[in-house]
Amino acid sequence: MTSTPAQGKNLQAQVDSLLQLLHQEPSLRASQDITSVQASLQKAISPIFEIVFAGAFSAGKSMLINALLERELLYSAEGHATGTECYIAYADTDQERVVLTFLSEAEIREQGVALCQKLGLSAAAKAAAHIHQPGEINTLRQGCQEIIQQEGGESKSERAKQAKALDLLMAGFLANRDRVHSTSHATYSMEQFDFSNLQEAAGYARRGSNSAVLKRIEYYCHHPLLQDGNVLIDMPGIDAPVKQDAQLTYTKIENPETSAVVCVLKPALAGDMTTEETQLLETIRSNPGIRDRVFYIFNRIDETWYNSQLRQRLDDLIRRQFWDTPKVHKTSGLLGFYGSQIKHTTERDRFGLDSILAQAVRGIGSQNETPQFVNEFNRYCGSGKFVGSEFKPSVRGYETPEENYVRILREWGLPLLDKLIQDSGIEEFRTSITRYLTEEKRPQLFANLADDLQPLCINLKKHYLGIQRDLDSQPHEIEAMKAQELERLNQELQQVGREFCIHIAEEVNQAVTNSCDAFEIEFRQLQTQMIQRLDELLNTFSVAQAYSRATRSHPRNATAPLIAVLVEALYDLANQLEDVLVKASQKVASHFFAYLMEQVRRSDYYSQLYRLLGNDGGIDQQLKVVEKQVCQALASEARTECDRYVRESPRFYDEGTFSIYQFRETLQQTSQGYDAESMIEAEPAIRQLLKLDFEPKVSKSIRRNFRQTVNQTLKTMLLPMTDEQADRILQQYPNARAYLEQTLEKEAEDKIQQNQRMQEEVEQKIEVYNQAVAGINRCLQAMKLDRHHQLPMIEESDLSVVPISDDVDNLAENTVVSADSDLQ
Repeated sequence: MTSTPAQGKNLQAQVDSLLQLLHQEPSLRASQDITSVQASLQKAISPIFEIVFAGAFSAGKSMLINALLERELLYSAEGHATGTECYIAYADTDQERVVLTFLSEAEIREQGVALCQKLGLSAAAKAAAHIHQPGEINTLRQGCQEIIQQEGGESKSERAKQAKALDLLMAGFLANRDRVHSTSHATYSMEQFDFSNLQEAAGYARRGSNSAVLKRIEYYCHHPLLQDGNVLIDMPGIDAPVKQDAQLTYTKIENPETSAVVCVLKPALAGDMTTEETQLLETIRSNPGIRDRVFYIFNRIDETWYNSQLRQRLDDLIRRQFWDTPKVHKTSGLLGFYGSQIKHTTERDRFGLDSILAQAVRGIGSQNETPQFVNEFNRYCGSGKFVGSEFKPSVRGYETPEENYVRILREWGLPLLDKLIQDSGIEEFRTSITRYLTEEKRPQLFANLADDLQPLCINLKKHYLGIQRDLDSQPHEIEAMKAQELERLNQELQQVGREFCIHIAEEVNQAVTNSCDAFEIEFRQLQTQMIQRLDELLNTFSVAQAYSRATRSHPRNATAPLIAVLVEALYDLANQLEDVLVKASQKVASHFFAYLMEQVRRSDYYSQLYRLLGNDGGIDQQLKVVEKQVCQALASEARTECDRYVRESPRFYDEGTFSIYQFRETLQQTSQGYDAESMIEAEPAIRQLLKLDFEPKVSKSIRRNFRQTVNQTLKTMLLPMTDEQADRILQQYPNARAYLEQTLEKEAEDKIQQNQRMQEEVEQKIEVYNQAVAGINRCLQAMKLDRHHQLPMIEESDLSVVPISDDVDNLAENTVVSADSDLQ
């Protein structure tokens, strides 16, 4: 049996070393997903390998496990008998035991009600909900037995199977009510039941009524298949009548501790995949911890022996959906298991009818039933499976099933049973899963880990080699370092200027496209101020003052027309709004430039400029000059914008508009007299006229026209400045050289020391890397995995200076290994 080699004892620490190295490299950490590495590591080092048997009720999961272990441990029936979880783990011969955990009373009630509803027994559901009343339960059980008799037997229909399940659930509660707690799960060892061995405890748990009220059974038994931490887990059916039971299976399959799945499917019985089975396959694929460790078992294959159409549909299904997996088996758990058990019986006990099959013979009440295996055996003997073979068993219609069974076995004996077992496919499945668990499992787990580590190791190796070559290309003497820095000076000044231009252009574009939050806040404040000021001016407008200004302008006249009052109002409102817009636009510009300057000072190129020149190269001063120019330009543009408010709106006097109607109404009111009084009395109407005129003009201005004006001003004044400033920075090369020479010696010395530290650090990392990889590779070699699964070391020859691009290509070609090369 393959087990974890001694070389793998430090595997956790070695993989953790690689993950820690990755964590120390921010440039790699973001692009490398380590989830698969962690999952495959846990699988490789875990002492437990959980194999979940999943499928629908009646698919034959429990019988399949019994057949694998060649022991009748688990309860097996066709109906929806139980939602019990069964765990089977290894134990030495003298330490075999069973641990039983019961359902709570609340869960038993819930299952009872669910089964009643499925059976259409709405009245009986009340009895299931009040299981403390024995009379109600007995009535309910009698109803179940009536259904079974009506259906012709407990295995004759789905309804009969569910009735049997409900009967067993109620019987189990009555028999174990002292062990069932109201809301919690009670757990007992087999010693608490006075069982002396596993077989007695398993017999108790296997009894249908007991199994129906058990939540979990843990078997610890001696079998080579369970060695090396293998745990077989039988879960409730995925189509359980109680949804919580079905969800238990899905939750277990999604659990990262689940290592493999034996998916027991029923198309051999139904002809196609059910919705629940399709969902099961999708759930299995979603757990990265399972990968391709899935056995697909098409149980009840004997049904296809008697139905060619069913056989063809199954073959087509396997060819369409399971062509790419070798772990596909066709089995008959019932025939395979009991066939192997009957081999150890004789005619004295009627080939098991008086021993192994005795419990099945005792049916409901006093009525005996033919064991299902006997019926299926006779059906097998009467089929066409023996054409061209040495066997000629005959099933006689005038004999009972039991008489046919005993006679056929007496006539043909063990050879016939051997053929039955061979046809059942159980031996083939047992051989396959045994070979996998004992020979292939561990190498595959380690191969998966190696494949998941390959990209991480390749990236680390490339990264370290890149750092080494970069450091090797750096000067190691102070004078050489100074010369190199001075050679790069002109290029660095160009780069700073280029980055400055790009940065300012991007900031201006953000403002122009309404993407700069700081600029948007300021401009919205400008809009608010203009609207609020217009409202204030309209609310406080005085007709008397406007009338006075109009008559003062014409000393010969003692009266003024409505038009004159409106003219004075237009001038006054336009000038007042101009003051607001000028001030607000200058504030917008000032705040934007303050924001812009802050962004510039935070930039890398600004810091680089100080390193090269000892100052900012005039950027601050130039931005202040442009800020002043922009403020002046915006003030002028604001005055122009508001000067246009003096003119009435183009359609103000159009026929059919509300404004011309309001004007005529106002004119009618002001024409009642020739003194100021009639004009003052019309003040509300005049304010309304001004509002009709000014609100559209101001709205259009601040929401469309003026924003475009501001945008254009920023672009035309800022962008040309950046190109000029970039030239000024480049022209300061002599100053930069003189300044850099003053500080370069110290910088060069620091740079050389820094390079030495980096060289030592990367050498230490390479040493840690190589130690971890060497340890993992020794473990992989001990598992006899080929060299394609070996992780790449960093050799001395890798550190020689070669073109990086060529080396990277060669490294990738030599070390990338496809995950498809996993051991099967």
